[in-house]
Amino acid sequence: MDINKEYAAHQHALMHAENSVCNDTRKAHLATASSIAGRISAFQRELGAAAACAWSMTHLSAPERA
Repeated sequence: MDINKEYAAHQHALMHAENSVCNDTRKAHLATASSIAGRISAFQRELGAAAACAWSMTHLSAPERA
């Protein structure tokens, strides 16, 4: 899963919902955002509770490139 792509899609769905004039359209965008959030949550659970910390530590401890 490309987590950044999923986060972006989630944010786009929320922005579309916020800008929707029609309630049905707003609800559809919110449902899409909810579905994406569920996929992200499941992915993170599969990685384990330390997934976010492990990602941060990997990037913070990586040697700087010239």
